[in-house]
Amino acid sequence: MELSVKSIAFTIVLLTVITWAWKLLNWIWLTPKKLERHLRQQGFSGNSYKFPLGDVKEISRLFKEAESKPINFQDDTAIRLMPEIHKVVQDYGKNSFLWYGPNPRVNIMDPDQIREIFNKMSDFPKIKLSPISRLLVTGVANYEGEKWTKHRKIINSAFHLEKLKLMLPAFYQCCSEMISKWEKLVSKEGFCEADVYPYLVNLTSDAISRTAFGSHFEEGRKIFLLQTEQAELATELTRSVYIPGSRFLPTRRNNRMKEIDKEIRASLIGIIKNREKAMIAGEAAKDDLLGILMESNFREIKEHGNNKSAGMSINEVIEECKLFYLAGQETTSSLLAWTMVLLGKHQDWQARAREEVFQLFGNKKPDSDGLVHLKIVQMIFYEVLRLYSPIVITRAVDEDTKLGNLSLPAGVHINLPILLVHHEKEFWGDDVLEFKPERFSEGISRALKDRAAFFPFGWGPRMCIGQNFALIEAKVALATILQNFSFELSPSYVHAPKRVFTLLPEFGTPLILRKL
Repeated sequence: MELSVKSIAFTIVLLTVITWAWKLLNWIWLTPKKLERHLRQQGFSGNSYKFPLGDVKEISRLFKEAESKPINFQDDTAIRLMPEIHKVVQDYGKNSFLWYGPNPRVNIMDPDQIREIFNKMSDFPKIKLSPISRLLVTGVANYEGEKWTKHRKIINSAFHLEKLKLMLPAFYQCCSEMISKWEKLVSKEGFCEADVYPYLVNLTSDAISRTAFGSHFEEGRKIFLLQTEQAELATELTRSVYIPGSRFLPTRRNNRMKEIDKEIRASLIGIIKNREKAMIAGEAAKDDLLGILMESNFREIKEHGNNKSAGMSINEVIEECKLFYLAGQETTSSLLAWTMVLLGKHQDWQARAREEVFQLFGNKKPDSDGLVHLKIVQMIFYEVLRLYSPIVITRAVDEDTKLGNLSLPAGVHINLPILLVHHEKEFWGDDVLEFKPERFSEGISRALKDRAAFFPFGWGPRMCIGQNFALIEAKVALATILQNFSFELSPSYVHAPKRVFTLLPEFGTPLILRKL
């Protein structure tokens, strides 16, 4: 009897080991090779799968090499910002793939297929973030299905154009404070050399603090600095293969990301709790993003009675606040930085933009009616977004799915390389790498053959909800700068776009500022 029990136990253990061994073999070898055969049959090309990391070592090497030196203005920024995708497309063509561990990721650059991916949300969901990456941010940008629908509905009211107009005074106040600092720098000589990038970062951080939380920059600075550090750590993670369970390892990066998350949550909980108390006491909601969000959330909960799934929990509100900070600040500071670099280099466009600003506003502060008519400034922003756009959008294929004439198997991931599409001669012409805002003189639809080849804020139902916020803030900032200063690139400027959450100037943005 005892022998029989031992035999049964041994058999169970053996079967368990064999089952797990089979699953492991399937994950790290059999499935990748099966996916590779399928992709090659569909006309995709790329390196053969290498156990166990795929192309990760080569990707890491390419990044180190690309980031070791600056580039010239006439170079394609994709060489430095996305060297792994740039190289595989150069070597194998547009229908190519890379291996991120055992997962192949195909590059999709056809506008019709891009449009289909964005419009078919359920067929091409976002790739699930690793648990450690979720410490950076989740929120509406990363949700799917009913949860995304609910959050998007609640948040929409905060980004309604009429609500954004109420934030113009806060935008202008932040800009005026930055201008005052610059005036002190040039007070003696009338001109000076200054790295304007830290000022632009402070400007947009101050603006998001005031418009999101109704607080001054100094109060929100801690959250901003922590989110910035978290973004850098999360970016490091995207260049390595996520190993299930690795978040529990007490590595320096894991520990720091968890510490940052706790500090950010503690700060945001304090702000949110105070707002809740005020609203319960009958105080009117403030006209900032958090106030509008919480009012919309309370209304949603009230409409659905005691339904536990109605509205957002406090943790979900915290995640949306983190998203406000990260996306709202980074996007606008990056846009302004590259705009000033390009206008510092192209003085003719700077002069045209300044003339338009003075025609509409004179020396008065920009107003909502005038901002709508900033046609040249809008053209400039579109061209900057084309040349210095976000890097790549990724999507998953969870079930065997048709994409145009392609058949994509479950387990494949998709790269939508925005920067490469925006720099593709087939869509934009031989002068694709030149700064030519006149491309957009008749709007986006007339600038290229297929509208879906320009998607700096995404496309379809999931198009970035904050794009109007970013563009309005950027217009106020640039108009205010042009009213007070002319500027040119400093001889010390080094052209080195860096990939973090958005594109940052690695060595800053030194300009020669001249007071008008």
